[in-house]
Amino acid sequence: MKSYILFAAFLFLTPALSMAQKYGHLNFGNLISSLEETKAADSELEAYQKQLVTKGEEMAAAWQKEAQAFAQQVQSGTMAPKAQQETQAKLEKERDEILAYEQEVSQKVQAKRQELLEPLITRAEQAIQEVAKENGYVMIFDTSVFNAILFAEEADDVMELVKAKL
Repeated sequence: MKSYILFAAFLFLTPALSMAQKYGHLNFGNLISSLEETKAADSELEAYQKQLVTKGEEMAAAWQKEAQAFAQQVQSGTMAPKAQQETQAKLEKERDEILAYEQEVSQKVQAKRQELLEPLITRAEQAIQEVAKENGYVMIFDTSVFNAILFAEEADDVMELVKAKL
């Protein structure tokens, strides 16, 4: 009779224990953007971007003046055909340099953004892991990205089992 009661208790407690697993969620993007350090990083990034864009705008304005002067000379007929070709080639080269600079600006801004936000992201990830462990969460999902998991308890890798099934 005792074994029957123990077996029944085991049957009732096993599902209750497995249901006791806690899952949580948060919007990681909102978490990062709500930090004071993020606002400071955004200000620094904006100033950096403005500095780079100003240089690009100056380059574009200078090119625009040269192109207009070239167009006027061509229309007035005061420029020899060979000089026209050379000037046009020079203007095309400068235009390509401006376009390359625009791409460089984009890459530099992205790199600076990552440099500024990486410590904040790392700190937030560590805080999530600590909260999860302290509060017994099995998994914490990121609601800002579909199917993203921010924290998961250590578990068995089932790759070999799934491969065997396939």
